[in-house]
Amino acid sequence: MNAVPAPAVAASIVVERLETVLVDLPTIRPHKLSVATMNGQTLMLVRVHCSDGTVGVGEGTTIGGLAYGGESPESMKLAIDTYFAPVMVGQDATRIQALMARIGRMVKDNRFAKSAVETALLDAHGKRTGLTVSDLLGGRRRDSLPVAWTLASGNTQADIAEAEAMLAQRRHNVFKLKIGARGVRDDVAHVAAIKQALGDRAAVRVDVNMAWNETDAAWGMAALADAGCELVEQPVAQAAALGRLVRRFPVALMADESLTGPDSAFELARVHAADVFAIKIEQSGGLFAAQRVAAIADAAGIGLYGGTMLEGGVGTIASAQLFATFANLQWGTELFGPLLLTEEILATPLDYHDFELHLPQGPGLGIALDEDRVAFFARQGLRRTISVAH
Repeated sequence: MNAVPAPAVAASIVVERLETVLVDLPTIRPHKLSVATMNGQTLMLVRVHCSDGTVGVGEGTTIGGLAYGGESPESMKLAIDTYFAPVMVGQDATRIQALMARIGRMVKDNRFAKSAVETALLDAHGKRTGLTVSDLLGGRRRDSLPVAWTLASGNTQADIAEAEAMLAQRRHNVFKLKIGARGVRDDVAHVAAIKQALGDRAAVRVDVNMAWNETDAAWGMAALADAGCELVEQPVAQAAALGRLVRRFPVALMADESLTGPDSAFELARVHAADVFAIKIEQSGGLFAAQRVAAIADAAGIGLYGGTMLEGGVGTIASAQLFATFANLQWGTELFGPLLLTEEILATPLDYHDFELHLPQGPGLGIALDEDRVAFFARQGLRRTISVAH
């Protein structure tokens, strides 16, 4: 009896090499936060080249270099070039979660860099299969996302004028104010003046970036509620203090910097320390981890907000691809990063209109880099970052 030949096994599609580049882009105005004043943004772009010829792209950014946290675009590039690449090259590029688990065993922390390479792997696999990243993450529930605009010039009249312009263009009708660099009473007066000028035409929220102590936060949240502010983001650093402040005032309290992935999300949910979670793919350690953070929030009855690290087009659309899969997105998103930049590095800019970001329909991330523009703005030699701290 003749033996039946075994079916042919297709050769694995493997990662062949990784390529990273730093891109320095100016912003339309200084972006003033409690931790830094940004006069530009540095993007770390990573390309993952696969053996089938597919190339995926991902992005890593931070706010103000190392002023916000322990990673910077420069450190991401170094980590990927030196430590990620040897772990990834030769591995199956189609088994993304398995490969990310391998990276997790060999590279500790480095959540922002992990998010960038995971994004690139998902982009490549989407192009390979003809599926959007949203499809790879379970399926898109919406094709557009509401987008808040951050007012961060530090000048009350300038911020009012900027908000009026956004309303007139039908680009944004939710505004988040960056505060915390001044005294709490000055901050509240700034917010109250802007809310009074905008009235019912726009919602106003604030982000304190952990700048207040608990006493200031208690006074500030009460005063902000009286001024018509609807949400306060991370007024204090400690999760325990958030838990003492939450639900004391008629204003929602949102956790941001306290969220560093699923473990922290579980702890915050367990002690009821927030009304809202700001979901960020980089801060969570990647899209799959951010998806788990959102699931924890849903299970705990915590609202969701799509946050940003002021990413450029690649990181912004990666976040949008994930947020489009969420069953609940009660507080919209803040995916305005590309609009803060004066220069475009995508072949086709992202589509913002009627107060929303409209997602592309193509495979993977659905975007393509303008390679000439990337080459033009790529950092040369030892040129310093253009984000400066106080």
